[in-house]
Amino acid sequence: MSELKLPPIDYAALAPTLILLGAALVGVLVEAFVPRRRRHVVQLAVALLAVLGALTMVVLNANDRLITIGGAIAIDGPALFLQGAILVLAAMALLLIGERTVERGGAFVAQAAVTAESADDRRQADGAPGATEVYPLTSFAVGGMLIFVAANDLLTMFIALEVLSLPLYLLCALARRRRLLSQEAAMKYFLLGAYASAFFLFGVALVYGFTAGIPGRSAGVDFATIHAAVAESPSSPVLLFGGMAMIAIGLLFKAGAAPFHVWTPDVYQGAPTPITGFMAACTKVAAFGALLRVFHVAFEGARWDFTPVLGVVAVLTMLVGAVLAVTQTDIKRLLAYSSIANAGYLLVGVLAPTSDGVSGTMFYLVAYGFSVLAAFAVVTLVRDADGEATHLSRWAGLGQRSPFYAGLFTFILLAFAGIPLTSGFTSKFAVFSAAFDGGQGWLVIAGVLTSMVLAFPYLRVVVLMWLSEPGESTPAVVVPGWLTSAALTIGVVATLVLGVFPQPLLDLAAGAAEFVR
Repeated sequence: MSELKLPPIDYAALAPTLILLGAALVGVLVEAFVPRRRRHVVQLAVALLAVLGALTMVVLNANDRLITIGGAIAIDGPALFLQGAILVLAAMALLLIGERTVERGGAFVAQAAVTAESADDRRQADGAPGATEVYPLTSFAVGGMLIFVAANDLLTMFIALEVLSLPLYLLCALARRRRLLSQEAAMKYFLLGAYASAFFLFGVALVYGFTAGIPGRSAGVDFATIHAAVAESPSSPVLLFGGMAMIAIGLLFKAGAAPFHVWTPDVYQGAPTPITGFMAACTKVAAFGALLRVFHVAFEGARWDFTPVLGVVAVLTMLVGAVLAVTQTDIKRLLAYSSIANAGYLLVGVLAPTSDGVSGTMFYLVAYGFSVLAAFAVVTLVRDADGEATHLSRWAGLGQRSPFYAGLFTFILLAFAGIPLTSGFTSKFAVFSAAFDGGQGWLVIAGVLTSMVLAFPYLRVVVLMWLSEPGESTPAVVVPGWLTSAALTIGVVATLVLGVFPQPLLDLAAGAAEFVR
């Protein structure tokens, strides 16, 4: 009887993921054994230490270029860069999630005191997750994301997709003050996510069948096997109209691209605002990291076939996000459609055929992540007695009541609009120039035109805050606790620095743009 041989495993390369998943398991034990009054501090400390420890290991592994666990995981430049981005943004998100101390002023104190009896209740009233199980769930999701961007075969990618998705479904339902809206959002996300996962898995089966049909080659779903099979038969109907299309549906759903975007506005609005920020930043990095690896490694030989189709998806995504953002009256839904439009701009970078497209997309993901987390940090501060005031009419005259935070939000909106000297301008220039150099000028034209349309809803909010008179019901901008202040400061400073002095991060992304094959 032959002895079973396990594939070699490089545990140092896998350390970031192992640390996060181990911390998630520790968090489950904390929920069971630590007294309730101490649970929040312990859980937040465990999650933050795990993220910082994992980030340290990513930095130590910066020069690694290897494939481990029998070809299942690739540790290369894009994987390490995106893992580092996910961990930095996750640390910011944890600061927002962990906030429990908020100072209120004026009449709002008396009103809030009537509706909230404890610190947890006050946070729940404001739309934030009050339950401490949010921390292990977040750690599980981040661990899944780290695997997702480094997966080197489709089955590993599917497992990572489920590991990151299932906690997100639960996290969306943790806003206890507006529990019906939150639970409705979670149910929609879960049902549509289940369909997307089914499409992805069926696509994996068809790709396996495609590789099995290539004479003289063994079947498989690892990217090296798929790449070799595609090189021999790039225009196979089973590959193009079956496997590749269905895998793309599963990934585009996570990215929030049209026409697979319908869950985004409802989930962004219904989920607790810190969770919404976490999803808008980290999930987008994970989704586009997987898209880059799938279409630049596994299916690279079929580029001439998938580029026109994904190009149409990119234009539709930009158009839907820009046009529907104009009609929104809720700030979280407006940011949701902004996220959809930005998914279209990121697809432009994915479709650029050179390494500049990969590096530009990675830079865009980092820049957008900082900005969107800062935006949702400000949203958590605009409150009345009923919690967050997200209807745009409530933001009228906000600049007169709180010019500092209105100024910060204005700067973030200008970054979203792509105004020079902000990270938004630099990131759009990076992906558009890469696409133009790669012969995708029609995508650049569509991107520029939709960016002009998308600037309108941003400027409308700016005008509303600064040039409209505040009404009697205009909410207060509460004084943030130190955790929210830290997250907001990091996001705003990064948005400014990456607009004024982006070259170090651009160089880092360019040096990390080569995949291990």
